[in-house]
Amino acid sequence: MEADVAVIGSGPAGLTAAIHARRSGASRVVLLEREEELGGILKQCIHNGFGLEQFKQDYTGPEYAERLINELQHTDVQCLLNTLVTDLSPDRIITTLSPQHGALQIKARSIVLAMGCRERTRGSIGIPGTRPAGIFAAGVAQRFVNIDGYLPGRQAVILGSGDIGLIMARRLTLEGASVIGVYEIMSYPGGLKRNIVQCLNDFGIPLHLSHTVTDIRGRERVEAVVVSRVDDALNPVPGSQQVIQCDTLLLSVGLIPENELSRKAGIELSPDTGGPLTRETMETSVPGVFACGNVSTVFDLVDYVAQTGEAAGRCAARYAAGDLHQSRQPVDIVAGQNVRLLFPQRYGFQDDLVLFIRAAEPVENPVTVEVKPPGSKITRPYARPNEMLRVKVPMSKLTEIRQPIRVSIREK
Repeated sequence: MEADVAVIGSGPAGLTAAIHARRSGASRVVLLEREEELGGILKQCIHNGFGLEQFKQDYTGPEYAERLINELQHTDVQCLLNTLVTDLSPDRIITTLSPQHGALQIKARSIVLAMGCRERTRGSIGIPGTRPAGIFAAGVAQRFVNIDGYLPGRQAVILGSGDIGLIMARRLTLEGASVIGVYEIMSYPGGLKRNIVQCLNDFGIPLHLSHTVTDIRGRERVEAVVVSRVDDALNPVPGSQQVIQCDTLLLSVGLIPENELSRKAGIELSPDTGGPLTRETMETSVPGVFACGNVSTVFDLVDYVAQTGEAAGRCAARYAAGDLHQSRQPVDIVAGQNVRLLFPQRYGFQDDLVLFIRAAEPVENPVTVEVKPPGSKITRPYARPNEMLRVKVPMSKLTEIRQPIRVSIREK
């Protein structure tokens, strides 16, 4: 099979990329999804808060997915469901397996990677103790409750204050379980402010910062966890241990971009994000292969995910048509003062530069986000590591740049 643009993954990034690739003139667009339905993780996210920026509507995850799927169905994009991508070569040959087509290879003029991300597990962070039942990644627990109709436990402790963990604290409470507390190893929360207010404060669930789980007890089922306070170096403070009786431990300790296929294609990965090093067009280090959404870096808003999907689809169509030419050597985008993470990491002089920035340390006073050169400055009321800052610099201001672009966050 041949395609102008092949999109791998049908979450918000993949759906948006496929729609905009077709709208941008790609005549043969193929969307590959390993599950039996489109929508990705959106199907199990029954809470609201989706689409506020993109559509100016407050959707649940399934409603947001339905809107994108309806848009897709008004195109002639070919959707291959139950299709697992097993290999991706640098010359843009995709190998897939499916019950309908068996082993199938797709030769694409351009490819959009939109596989999303996965959760860190207990093994990723090395919590000591026994290995009983009752330990779940927060997203797995979310699927059990919202899709399968199972309650993971009755007395839960949540480790990590990422958005999924915060949302599951509320969800378990609404289902009749007791959430004893949320424990976060950092000195600041990991999730959005609105989720802390709506999911914890509104339900009287305590958030304990600078705390972590240092032991798990139980043989067949979790019986208790040991929680300890940590110092500035994130080491447990001796004598601060507290035993908490519970039957369930949910882990909300971070997300990792799904990049096995990126590695197979020889794509250069960022040590900061874990995703591909990407230009403003969403093109990776392998020509004709684009990446968007959480496969590139973990975003906190689905609207940002969709925005990168739109750019990837549009630019993948341009590449397939031969209209995306690299006339100049890209320049690096580097982190300056109080910047922990940047996306994209390179500028290729093809489009406006839309930067997504995470602060290294929280600043609750007004800040200036400075992009040098060209010397652009944007004021924001605060900077928090758990909430991305977005800054747009027009291409017209960047045409004469010959040196790396440095991004800094400074308190006013």
